[in-house]
Amino acid sequence: MYKRVVIKIGSNSLTHSETGHVDYVKIERLVREICDLKNRGMDVCLVSSGAIAVGRQAMGITTRPSKISRKQALASIGQASLMSIYQRFFSEYNQKAGQILMTRNTVIDNVSRKNAENTFEELFTMGVVPVVNENDTISTFEMQFGDNDTLSAIVTSLVHADLLILLSDIDGLFDEDPKKNKNAKLIKEVDEITDDLYKAASKVPGSDLGTGGMATKIKAASIAVRSGADMIITNGKDVSVIHRIMEGNNPGTVFHSHYDEDFYLADEV
Repeated sequence: MYKRVVIKIGSNSLTHSETGHVDYVKIERLVREICDLKNRGMDVCLVSSGAIAVGRQAMGITTRPSKISRKQALASIGQASLMSIYQRFFSEYNQKAGQILMTRNTVIDNVSRKNAENTFEELFTMGVVPVVNENDTISTFEMQFGDNDTLSAIVTSLVHADLLILLSDIDGLFDEDPKKNKNAKLIKEVDEITDDLYKAASKVPGSDLGTGGMATKIKAASIAVRSGADMIITNGKDVSVIHRIMEGNNPGTVFHSHYDEDFYLADEV
């Protein structure tokens, strides 16, 4: 039985594919799933992308901007709205959510990293669900490292979670791109992250709203498993997959933990 779970949801899983606008029904269902895990006695942390996508919607921008300052401005607009949406839905289930915005310096600076650990622990003690995002208004970490995939693994290590769930727009890790090859095979379990695995992952690209291809998810898995956590990649189209995972029915790809006592988180960012 897992005791502390980190759930990452990407921009594509939070928005309607037709318009890029916020999918309120899916967010409400995600919050309900998280609250149910809380009721089972688990600590849960949500790593949520979507600030830029929400900002785009607010400003009526239909395409993903390439200019970093424009992305940061949209993140500033969208992050406040996104957090307001989460807090509203969590309150309907008598739960509270707290926002944590992180930068690369949060991890590499020893004092900042310890302060972040203490904040997470206090939030868990208070029964609050931390909602984490990259602080895009002053950092480009997410934009460079893949739609919060790496960040979610860093958080998993930081809070000593034993499970990371990546809710993606794909069913898991395949040996080929399933959007191009209908005969691509789903890899159900991964015991060792090899060079061949990275090569297979590099054949599966990212998307317009998000920035995280499958290769970034393998990097996230490398961080998570060496920190002592299992990691699961699964399709976030139906967020009820979360409780199916908890019941032992995982339809995606699981990377089994291999704790490395020499692993040092700051070296990974």
